[in-house]
Amino acid sequence: MSDDPFTAHRGLLFTVAYEMLGSAADADDVVQETWLRWAEVDRTAVREPRAYLVRIVTRQALNRLRTLARRREDYVGEWLPEPLLTGPDVADDVELAESVSIAMLTVLETLGPTERAVLVLHEVFDVPYPEIAEAVGKSGAAVRQIAHRAREHVAARRPRMVVSRAEQQRVVDRFLVALTAGDLQGLMDVLAPDVVVVADGGGLAPAALRPVAGRRKVAAALSHFARLAPGVPITTPLVNGAVAVRIDAGGEFDTAVTFVVADGLISRMYAMRNPHKLGRLDVVADLRR
Repeated sequence: MSDDPFTAHRGLLFTVAYEMLGSAADADDVVQETWLRWAEVDRTAVREPRAYLVRIVTRQALNRLRTLARRREDYVGEWLPEPLLTGPDVADDVELAESVSIAMLTVLETLGPTERAVLVLHEVFDVPYPEIAEAVGKSGAAVRQIAHRAREHVAARRPRMVVSRAEQQRVVDRFLVALTAGDLQGLMDVLAPDVVVVADGGGLAPAALRPVAGRRKVAAALSHFARLAPGVPITTPLVNGAVAVRIDAGGEFDTAVTFVVADGLISRMYAMRNPHKLGRLDVVADLRR
């Protein structure tokens, strides 16, 4: 490990920024801004470099979040987080895998900037409340109240999705067998009755502008795939800590799909089709707690 604290903690800083922003590109910018501020600091005056760096990256991410909120108001269709290729180490860390899942990041989008920062720092990275208070510019008591509200908000919306990677793979494989065969009944059998599909094309790729809900509607929509694109290369990489599907239509990366699996069935699907969001699925991301 490098002697420079910034280099040593860069993966952690990126993960904090990414969980707060849902965008790898914006997280990169925030980490770079953090480095610029770190470069100007008198290191001898910093007693705890990790805490100091987390504080800087949090403040920069909060500034960026407020800008992004305005940008996302004008987004075409549903907005989904930018997916990341992840290694087995992330998938094996259950808490980290859940915190960076597309499902969880989508829930975090429903929080305000400060609530999101407080929840991510405390629940995922075990940052003590006094340090969080300093990072977000609130009192310790206020931060505890914010954390309580944020936990309740997320708990009411968080999908139940703690299943093993082997179980995820088994269900996704069943799904792909039915999908590529155009087997409508097979699709129905692997989808939960209240399954929801959310697609993000950003106005740049064909995608439903609103979520599609219900087993029959989802299966009917998906069953067209095999007829429209026979022989399309499909793989199952680990994306955001879970088994996902990568579709390379026409020889080009076209779609990434992540899943929420519960009770042996697919309860939610997130299809990322905006080409601007698919650039991070060729190199494994360095995500750390």
